[in-house]
Amino acid sequence: MKYLIIGGVAAGASAAARLRRMDEHAEIILFEKGAFISYANCGLPYYIGEVIKDRQKLLVQTADSFKQRFNIDARVQSEVTAINRAQKTVSVLHHPSGKTYEENYDKLLLAPGADPIRPPLPGIELEGIFTLRTVPDTDNIKNYLREKKARRAVVVGGGFIGLEMAENFHELGLEVHLVELANQVMAPVDYPIATMVQQHLRQKGIQLHLGVSVSGFKQGAPGLEVQLNNGDSLNTDIVLLSIGVRPDTRLAVQAGLELGPARGIKVNEFLQTSDPDIYAAGDAIEFTNPISGQSMITYLAGPANKQGRMVADNMVLGNTSRYKGAINTAIVKVFDLSIATAGMAVKHLKAAGIPHLVSTTHSGSHAGYYPGAQQMTMQLAFAPDTGRLLGAQVLGAEGVDKRIDVLALLIRQGGTIADLTDFEHAYAPPFSSAKDPVNMAGFVAENLLQNRLQVYYWDQVEQLPADTFLVDVRKPEEFARGFIKGAVNIPLDELRERLHELPADRPIFSYCEAGMRGYLAQRILKQQGFGEVYNLSGGYYLWKHIAAEKAAMRAPEMV
Repeated sequence: MKYLIIGGVAAGASAAARLRRMDEHAEIILFEKGAFISYANCGLPYYIGEVIKDRQKLLVQTADSFKQRFNIDARVQSEVTAINRAQKTVSVLHHPSGKTYEENYDKLLLAPGADPIRPPLPGIELEGIFTLRTVPDTDNIKNYLREKKARRAVVVGGGFIGLEMAENFHELGLEVHLVELANQVMAPVDYPIATMVQQHLRQKGIQLHLGVSVSGFKQGAPGLEVQLNNGDSLNTDIVLLSIGVRPDTRLAVQAGLELGPARGIKVNEFLQTSDPDIYAAGDAIEFTNPISGQSMITYLAGPANKQGRMVADNMVLGNTSRYKGAINTAIVKVFDLSIATAGMAVKHLKAAGIPHLVSTTHSGSHAGYYPGAQQMTMQLAFAPDTGRLLGAQVLGAEGVDKRIDVLALLIRQGGTIADLTDFEHAYAPPFSSAKDPVNMAGFVAENLLQNRLQVYYWDQVEQLPADTFLVDVRKPEEFARGFIKGAVNIPLDELRERLHELPADRPIFSYCEAGMRGYLAQRILKQQGFGEVYNLSGGYYLWKHIAAEKAAMRAPEMV
């Protein structure tokens, strides 16, 4: 049996190694148009920022090591230019020699990945404007920073790579501006979580330009001039474009393979294309989202590696392994914060018309009496009828990774809020509390499901009814440090003795710092005969971050 693989890195290299483990006698040829078979592309920003100092640590496998360990013929700088499905051959261009040749196959795997987007803006080809996708990209950026003695950087795009590069440029001592067309960074998360990230970026000295786009580039004196569509301009020494990628479907289109509605290579549950002898995996494919049922593409290394392993089994054994899709579980470090997401964001649930409820909680990363506990924010989205978990977002300084992994597993398995309340975790004071943040988020969500808790949200504060009675149940010293306009301060511990100060015939909207005291106030008032009582989801802590970010957006930083 002869297998050809087009593309290395995550899916292709993973599939090649698995193919060899499954079939010692097969002929396996891997074509990679670049110079590197398998490398840690997620580590590239940290090599630029000199967190990772040894370049060799980024190189997972080379053509020679692939041959020695797996007996795989890995051909670098060899670009497949065409697929002849009728003859079951591919045309290959060997870039160093300029020669072309044909190679036949029994089974073929397409793993071409995705290409970074470089929009046709004026001046886009000027020196000093980079994208980051490959090892050569990394080398070029590092060499340019050193040769030009760069002091200023503009990052275009506030996604994961853009944020990582903003941090690493900053750690190198550069003045960093980040430009993002949307009104928030990190498109996969919802606005409330993004505002916390943005506040942290501003505190670290990153200058944000949100809701604007780049209209062009000019040669400056010295450096570059980045022109924005609001009329402003930024002077810089280097530009990093991180505005997204698109699936590389050129070979699939040339071969007449079917694409999906998201314009990725369409595959079935076995990762098989419209040609039964051609499979596909990685960033170029699209599949059905297990939550929304809509077709989607995901650009994540984890799913790509798992797809590579699975598709190899199907190529050797027949279609035995079914791919269940990805829920886009991801995490990013932004200076002192970690931000993670799994499943669907609330904004995407709304766009898809999927009914849902939302809860936001704040808990300590471990027991409060043990030194070093940090605040952790957790947002859950779940079905209002069954309690099925649809999405989760977690932000904090420590312990974010293990919480999102628990939540992602439950989302993948169709788990419910009841599973969160029952979740049994490893507990000791340095690691968690007796009630883990996952449990606490489950308890709040359960109260919502069972209608023991009625909430209002941050974006409803400014539209509260005219006859609203807004009560802040925090301590007086907390109230003195800041409050929501129009609120009356009645501390929770005084509430029972001061019930006469609250109107029985008007809706009451309570809030506290994180949500717990507001909930207790709500329970007291409801059982004391008050009718409409609501508690602010996420509390004052969430609201103040959003309010501060809105104020910053109204008064943009000086350029």
